[in-house]
Amino acid sequence: MLLVFGPRSTDYDFGPGHPLTPRRFGPGIDLLRAVGAEPGLAPEPAPDPDLRLCHAPEYVEVVRRFSFDPYGFPEAGIGLGDNPPFPDMHDAGAAVAGGSLRAMEAILRGDVEHALHPGGGLHHAMRDRASGFCIYNDPALAIARARRDGLRVLYIDLDVHHGDGVQELFWDDPGVLTFSIHESGRYLFPGTGDISELGEGVAAGTSVNVPLLPGVGEQPWQTVLESLLPELAAAFGPDLIVSQHGADSHAWDPLAHLNVTTTAHGAAARLVDAISHRFAGGRWLATGGGGYDAYRVVPRTWALTWLAGAHRDVPSSTPAEWRDRWTAEGSRYGQAPLPETFDDAPDVGADDGPGGASVPPLTAAVRRVVVPRLVREAIDRGWWDPLGPPATQPEGGDRGVGAPAVLARVDAATWDRLTLAPRVVAPSAPADGHAIVAGALRDGARVTAAMRGTLVVGLVVSRHADLAARTDILAIGVAPPDRRAGLATRMLREHVEGMRPGDVEVAAEVTMAERDVVEPFDVRERASIARRLLTSVAFEVQATDAGLTAVDPTAIVARRG
Repeated sequence: MLLVFGPRSTDYDFGPGHPLTPRRFGPGIDLLRAVGAEPGLAPEPAPDPDLRLCHAPEYVEVVRRFSFDPYGFPEAGIGLGDNPPFPDMHDAGAAVAGGSLRAMEAILRGDVEHALHPGGGLHHAMRDRASGFCIYNDPALAIARARRDGLRVLYIDLDVHHGDGVQELFWDDPGVLTFSIHESGRYLFPGTGDISELGEGVAAGTSVNVPLLPGVGEQPWQTVLESLLPELAAAFGPDLIVSQHGADSHAWDPLAHLNVTTTAHGAAARLVDAISHRFAGGRWLATGGGGYDAYRVVPRTWALTWLAGAHRDVPSSTPAEWRDRWTAEGSRYGQAPLPETFDDAPDVGADDGPGGASVPPLTAAVRRVVVPRLVREAIDRGWWDPLGPPATQPEGGDRGVGAPAVLARVDAATWDRLTLAPRVVAPSAPADGHAIVAGALRDGARVTAAMRGTLVVGLVVSRHADLAARTDILAIGVAPPDRRAGLATRMLREHVEGMRPGDVEVAAEVTMAERDVVEPFDVRERASIARRLLTSVAFEVQATDAGLTAVDPTAIVARRG
C-alpha cells in the first residue's frame, strides 16, 4: 500500500494551540514505519488547474492572498476560529491536495492498487470557502480526478464529523455515491448529515448518511458499516473507492462524543479493503482526517488502516521503542501512557446511554430508502452474500432487439439456463443479479421474465410476505434498449394476473433506491414513471407512512387486490 508522506506534510499548521496539529505525524509516521510502511510519495502543491476541479478560482486567490497577508480581514471561512490564516497557507493546503491527487493518479495508472495519505482527508472544505480545519478538499479533488476519467466512485467517510464538503461537491453527480457515518449534527459540527440528505435530481439517492447519537460504541458503529457498505457497493457498482478514516470517533477523542475503538477502526479499514477488491478491482485511496488524540489514537488508526491495505496481520503489541520515544511528549498533552496494543480493550468502546439502541431502527430507515428492495431481501433471507465470491452466470444469449420479447414465468431449473442482461435489476453486476434471482426462486419467489432466446431483458420478482396475506413486488426492471416500449407494463400485468386466488393483496414500494444507477432519471420523473406503471395494472397508489415520507418525499406505496 503506497504511503503518501513527505517534508511538506507537516507544513499544514494552524498554530500551536490548534487541535489539528502536525505533531501527530511524529508518532504516526514512526508507528507506520514500525509496521513496515515506508513513504513512497511526497506531496507537492497541486497547480491551480487541479484545484479548480472542485474549487472556485476566486477562492484559490483568496487563500493565496492570506498566504502573503495572514492578518487580512476574515473572508471565505478563513479567519479567527477554526481556520486561522498562516504564512504560505496556500502552498501547505495545495500540498495536501497534491498528495491525494498524485496518489489517485498512481492508482489510475495501475502503479498501485491501494494508497494511504494520512495527512489528507480534509473533507469539510467547500467550493468557495474553508470550513472545519479544511482549506482545500483533497478527497473531493481525488474523486473529481477519477470522474474526469469517467470512473464511478464510492466515497466512504468514517470521521466523527459529517463529510459535508464532499457531499456538497457531488450532490448532483450520480456517478459518485457518498456515505458518511458520524455523530449527529444536532450535537456536533457541522450540523448537517441527516438521513433525509439524499442528493437531488438525477443524483437523488446517492448521498447516504447515518447520524449517530452521542455515546454510540464500537459494536453498533461497526454493525452499521457491515450492514450498509457491502450492499451499497453491490447496488452502485463503483470503479474505485475513496475513503476518509478520521480517528475522532474514538472514545478518547477530546472533540466528540462517540465511543468507537481502534479495533473497530481497523475492522472498518479491512471491510473497505474487501469491498474494493470485490467491486472496484482493488482500486482504493484511503485518507486520514480528524483525530485529536495525536499520541494514543491517531497513530494506531493510521497503522491499522495501512495494515489492512497491505493485507498484513496486526502485530500482537505496539513496539516498546515507539512507546518509549513518544510517551514523554504525549504526557505533556495529557495523552499517555501510550497503549501496548494496536486494538483496544472491549470496555473502551462500551455504549453510553440510549445511542446504541437507536442504531437498528436508524439503519433500517436508511436501508429502506437507499438500498434496492431486491438486494435487501437477498441479504436478509440469505439468498446471496455481497462479499462472497463473485457470481457467475451462463454466457451468451441473443442480444438483438428486433423481435418482441417472450414473456414467461420461470422456475429455478429454467433460470439456471438463462443469462441476465445488464441493468435490468439491482445489483449493478448482472451475474450478482442472476445469483439473487436463483436464490429467490429456491425460496419460493415468483419470477416473470421477458426473454429473447436465453437472454433476459426484463424481470418482475415477487414473494409472499412473512406472516401476512400479501405478496410484495421486489423488483421490476427492463434493460435499457427495451425501455419506453411498454414491456414493463406487459410483464407486470402478466405477473399479477397469473397469481393464485389466495394472493389477497399485492403491494409495491418504490423509493429513491429503485433506479438505473448508471443513467438515472430525475427523481421526480422516476416517481412519475413508477406511478403510471402501477396504476396501469390496477394498483392503487396510497399514502406512505410518515416515517418514509419524512426521508423520501417521492416514495410511492401501491396496492392491488
